[in-house]
Amino acid sequence: MTARVRSTNLAHPKPDPGGRRERPTGIDKRPVDGVELFTPGPRYGDGAGVVGDLVGDSQHHGGAQKAVYAFAREELDRWEEELQRGLSDGMFGENLTTEGIELERLLINQRLRVGEDVVVEVSIPRTPCATFSGHLREKAWVRRFTERGRCGVYLRVAAPGTVRPGDEIEVLEPPGHDVDMRTAFAAAMGDNEAAKRVVAAGCLPALYHERMVQRLVARP
Repeated sequence: MTARVRSTNLAHPKPDPGGRRERPTGIDKRPVDGVELFTPGPRYGDGAGVVGDLVGDSQHHGGAQKAVYAFAREELDRWEEELQRGLSDGMFGENLTTEGIELERLLINQRLRVGEDVVVEVSIPRTPCATFSGHLREKAWVRRFTERGRCGVYLRVAAPGTVRPGDEIEVLEPPGHDVDMRTAFAAAMGDNEAAKRVVAAGCLPALYHERMVQRLVARP
């Protein structure tokens, strides 16, 4: 199957199901005809990289490193079987629901061309939180999602533009290391051996790299 965008999704605001914030959350995303991507500022509070999207938790989400989130339809189908319930495109909070590409095997900083003009870069792992858990209403959801090891990918926007359902995804030249998103996710969720690989590659943005270095110093 050709790698492509199956669905483009924008936030449908609702109260935070994790019960932690008064502001609405944008985790519930619904399909739309297309989304316009741009490069937001570097800080979380600088918002999403998708025009019209909502970042409810501006302390932990948004900004250039978390501009766009992609998740695979194949993984949604797999979770449908396990959870015995329907999961629509956008249900995991993704802006882009993909088909035909194993997102977690992409390397950190890998560039992808989407459609004719848009270029994005694989950035950092998504770490599951109370809002995600409350949204899914599944017991021990953070643990189960972590154990599965398929977190999707956050993307930076290197060349902005409009993405539409059906746009093909082309994997461009690889970066000069072998750390994929699955390894980076394991590292982020506490696997120190994975963290050592990530730190040695020096592939994460400076803030995230330093955090991981400090964690390894504290818990070698």
